[in-house]
Amino acid sequence: MVEPARAAPRVALFVTCLVDLMRPSVGFAAASLIEKSGCTVEVPTSQTCCGQPAYNSGDKATAATLARQTIAACEGYDYVVAPSGSCAGMLKSHYPALLADDKYWSERAAAFAAKVHELMSFLVDVRGMTDVGQKLDATATYHDSCSGLRELGIKDQPRKLLASVAGLKLKEMTDCEICCGFGGTFAVKYGDVSNAIVEKKCANIVEAGTDLVLAGDLGCLMNMAGKLRRDGKAVAVRHVAEVLAGELRDPPIGAGKS
Repeated sequence: MVEPARAAPRVALFVTCLVDLMRPSVGFAAASLIEKSGCTVEVPTSQTCCGQPAYNSGDKATAATLARQTIAACEGYDYVVAPSGSCAGMLKSHYPALLADDKYWSERAAAFAAKVHELMSFLVDVRGMTDVGQKLDATATYHDSCSGLRELGIKDQPRKLLASVAGLKLKEMTDCEICCGFGGTFAVKYGDVSNAIVEKKCANIVEAGTDLVLAGDLGCLMNMAGKLRRDGKAVAVRHVAEVLAGELRDPPIGAGKS
């Protein structure tokens, strides 16, 4: 007897605010990569912000309201994937604690969190992807964003996939794991400190002598791109998903209209 073919896993793509408003190409690249891994992708239309800005500012009531809305929008899928370590960290690491005292939502939050993955981790750790089938003649360096690295363990996964891009050489910068100074609301509240941090980060990027700087968080990328542009440095800035999906039609981040 022939067993019926299994349906492809259904993935809810959590687009993130910055991707939706500032860099839609990252969302399209993420969807393309998820589909290449053998899944179907949907973008729940009722999703909004993950609640991280409110949460980081101490407004837990608003953050909890947004958490409930996100869970309701995405919990019916097999997986929830975000092309952002900070947003994925909020969904996976902070929602259960945020709703722990809510008898109705605490179990739903825990079940939801178990389905959440950052994009690079999902492709490598869950779907076993090893080759993206792309080519790019360039030299790149990679910035490890704080939330992705420290909350979710995103380190080797993007590098494994970048190694499969024909013609692309990855050159590590000094202190690749050190913060870029963005930190969401931190960059707004402590602008002088943030600028000092990103100045050191961009000096390391330039010192690496590469064509590209890549990362998995758009906030970090916009922060670094802005500083590089203000300093007149000609290093292109892109989300790692854009390179892995071959989604390079838009100008680099910070170089023109997204």
